[in-house]
Amino acid sequence: MPMNFIHRRLCASDKWARAIENELLPWALEGVTLGPDTLEIGPGYGATTRVLLPKVSRLTLVEADASYAARLRGEFGDRADVRHADGSALPLPDGGFDSVACFTMLHHVPSPRAQDRLFAEARRVLRPGGFFTGCDALSNWGFRLIHLGDTCVPVPPETLERRLRAAGFDDCEVSVGKGSFRFIAYRQ
Repeated sequence: MPMNFIHRRLCASDKWARAIENELLPWALEGVTLGPDTLEIGPGYGATTRVLLPKVSRLTLVEADASYAARLRGEFGDRADVRHADGSALPLPDGGFDSVACFTMLHHVPSPRAQDRLFAEARRVLRPGGFFTGCDALSNWGFRLIHLGDTCVPVPPETLERRLRAAGFDDCEVSVGKGSFRFIAYRQ
């Protein structure tokens, strides 16, 4: 989804990559074992992908922006299956993944309805016993400032469990940390 110049610079920076590697993903994935087949929806510039690759046997990336998908294919193409596609309409078979993950990208999905379709698609492509996990930022003035001119539809964490259950997940956990929330939703 579209990002403004400042946001693109931030997400492509070494500082952001270090924050992802050293702070955000360790918190978001605390106590989580992804399993061998993982799908990452919305990897953007690949900072989260670099952290995920050593944790899984097979990683599939789905990126909605064609130029980002091409960049990801150039960097990770020999280690990950990179697809240019919309996370709310995944061109993937039912039940193919042990886990589905998305990090700091849900707010770029253009509407709550499209977010709900993404949740349903995540559930559809999971094997029984699999889970959907991720994190996103809480909406505040600084967050909104960085996103001026972007597609920015924050997910209120207090609504997320209900929405994930409506998408077919059986058990969900949502927790709020400093400036972000994380979630895990299970498919039985």
